[in-house]
Amino acid sequence: MSNLDHIKTKDFSYTYGGNGDPIIVLHGLMGGLGNFKEFLENFPKYGYQVFMPELPIYSSSLIDTNVKYFAKYINKFINFLGLKKVILVGNSLGGHVALVHAKMFPSQTKAIILTGSSGLYENSMGDSYPRRGDYQFIKKKTEDVFYLPEVATKEVVDEVFESVNDRKKVLKILAVAKSAIRHNMAKDLPKMNVPTALIWGKNDKVTPPDVAREFNKLLPNSKLVWFDKCGHAPMMEHPKKFNTTVHDWLKENKL
Repeated sequence: MSNLDHIKTKDFSYTYGGNGDPIIVLHGLMGGLGNFKEFLENFPKYGYQVFMPELPIYSSSLIDTNVKYFAKYINKFINFLGLKKVILVGNSLGGHVALVHAKMFPSQTKAIILTGSSGLYENSMGDSYPRRGDYQFIKKKTEDVFYLPEVATKEVVDEVFESVNDRKKVLKILAVAKSAIRHNMAKDLPKMNVPTALIWGKNDKVTPPDVAREFNKLLPNSKLVWFDKCGHAPMMEHPKKFNTTVHDWLKENKL
């Protein structure tokens, strides 16, 4: 990726670029840096410094493989960088981690942008695990995440296939999925006043439109923006529109 630096320390592995107010990007359970490629490469031109740490989904102990631990991990990352208040951008599990961080560390959370976030309910790939050796089945499941199946490139499918065929990774994936279900935030959200943008695909099958509506109803300071012909990952399916939408919302809120 151009104009980006990659850093690996004892505790953190992350990518960053740009200068200005800090934004931290949180990837989903089955996603990595590639999912936010356009955002990482192009959003800094708006005058922000963008960081994307790798969540320790596969490197933490099984007991620590949960949403709350990841939120604490992100707070340690923020403190490691010496940042005071940050804007969090999260997709899927990453959105859930952002919400838990906002609940636990409100003074360090300036704003949140959620897209296809868990935290209320979601449809998982759970039934695929007994058939994890079936590449075509995993390919179809991965394609179903997007409105246009071609967004699920061979590289994206291969990454998912490799994860679900690694026994240790499957155990971690299932642990995180169970943790996300247990950590339902419906009761917490009305007490959270952090400015929140909800950017949602109208064709999201993982966290369907009703989830977005519920988030918008429960979060007192939220705005919901719909993307037509879009599934679970607006930042991958409509990257330019996603970047513009995020920037417009930040400007609107003087963030």
